[in-house]
Amino acid sequence: MAKRVNTMTVQRTERLSPHFVRVYLGGDGFNDFEPAIGSSGKPDTDMYVKLVFTPEGVEYPEPFDPQALRKTLPPEQQPVLRTYTVRSIDAAQREIAVDFVVHGDEGIAGPWAARVQPGETVRFLGPGSGYQPKADAPWHLLACDEAGLPAVAAALEALPGDAIAKVFIEVAGPEDELPITAPSGAEVVWVHRGGPAGEVGDELAGDNAPLIAAVREAQWLDGEPQVFIHGEAQAVMHNLRGYIRKERGVSAANASISGYWRRGRTEEGFRQWKAQLREAEDGGAQQLAGAKRG
Repeated sequence: MAKRVNTMTVQRTERLSPHFVRVYLGGDGFNDFEPAIGSSGKPDTDMYVKLVFTPEGVEYPEPFDPQALRKTLPPEQQPVLRTYTVRSIDAAQREIAVDFVVHGDEGIAGPWAARVQPGETVRFLGPGSGYQPKADAPWHLLACDEAGLPAVAAALEALPGDAIAKVFIEVAGPEDELPITAPSGAEVVWVHRGGPAGEVGDELAGDNAPLIAAVREAQWLDGEPQVFIHGEAQAVMHNLRGYIRKERGVSAANASISGYWRRGRTEEGFRQWKAQLREAEDGGAQQLAGAKRG
């Protein structure tokens, strides 16, 4: 099924910190925006959209059809997609907010967010989603880096007032600690990396990301928590997922653990890497099933 295409207008931007910019989108396109609603009847807190960026000098026919463009245009003329979490929805103001991590001219979406002006038009696909905090969970464990911060912040705002949560957020330094609204029972720990994720050495990234130790060394409370851990793939998928699922025994139903990006790769390269990882995991599962049948 083709993903919904929406068009909105930039209303304003806000510099939240040295490395975060918030872009507010609205206009007539807000009427067509359909939030992803979870089983509780409330919007999911990791709701994401795929922003469409057009290569310089390329124009697309209307109506915009990304699937048709992929079939008819050469790779260098096809739209570039970048995935971002919807930080908030304001029905009264008729706008959504999307937060961007900005590191100078690095990447596509960050520099765009830093320079975009009110009145500019933005296309995006979605939204999609897959997580919403459960009100009846004994406690919550949330962990992320800058890429996952909007979803974690939205989840904390959605928790009931008596919720218990342990929260770990890895950022470059204290200057990137953003204001967060959380229940009184939420312990929020900011983990300082010492620099932007793409600029620090391997001793502070990937398998050595400070977030890993912060989560592993945290006190484990009674009862099975609902876990939400999203960030750089090497840190999350190759380190924290095994700790949560195997060592701590958290069930798949209570564990939303995924990489939002991978160090040293574009989003296109990251998608390819994830596809290869799924193929390898599926192949291993098939081999195991064959061994059991034999």
